Amino acid sequence: MNFRKYLVLAGVTVFAAAGDSMLSHGMKQAGNISLNHLQSVIFAVLNPWVAGGILLLLAFFATYMTALSWADLTYVLPATSLGYVLLALVARFLLHEHVSPLRWLGIALITGGVGFIAGGPELTKHEHSAAPVDEPCAVAPSPLLAKDARNGASGVEL
Repeated sequence: MNFRKYLVLAGVTVFAAAGDSMLSHGMKQAGNISLNHLQSVIFAVLNPWVAGGILLLLAFFATYMTALSWADLTYVLPATSLGYVLLALVARFLLHEHVSPLRWLGIALITGGVGFIAGGPELTKHEHSAAPVDEPCAVAPSPLLAKDARNGASGVEL
C-alpha cells in the first residue's frame, strides 16, 4: 500500500472523528430539536459547530468512497474503525465526557482487530471464469429477451 492510500485512510479516520465531535458539541449548544419544528432544525444547522461537523462528515464520505474504490469493504471498514479510538480520546479530553473502563476495553479490542485486518490484502483477487467472447454463453436467455427475439427485436436497446 502506498503513501496516498495511507493518507486516504487517515483522512477517513480523522474526518469522521472530527466531524462527529463537532456535531456533538454543536448539538449540545443547539439543544433539543424536533423534525416537527423545522425552524429548530434550521437554527441547529446554522450553528457553526454543526455546520463544520457536517462539512467534515462530507469530507469523510468523499474519502470513504475513494478508499472503497481501490479496496474491499472488509478492509476499509475495519481500518476506518480506528476513528473510534480517536473519537473516544476527543470525547474524553476535549468534550469532557466520561469514558468507562469497559468502553476503553472495547476500544483496545477494536485496535487489536484493526491490526489483524491491516496485515491482510487490501483487495481480494477474484478468478474470472468468463467464456471467451466468440464462444456462446452458457447462461439460458431470459424470457424477456426470448420474447423480443420472437417479435423480431435484436435485443434490449438503451
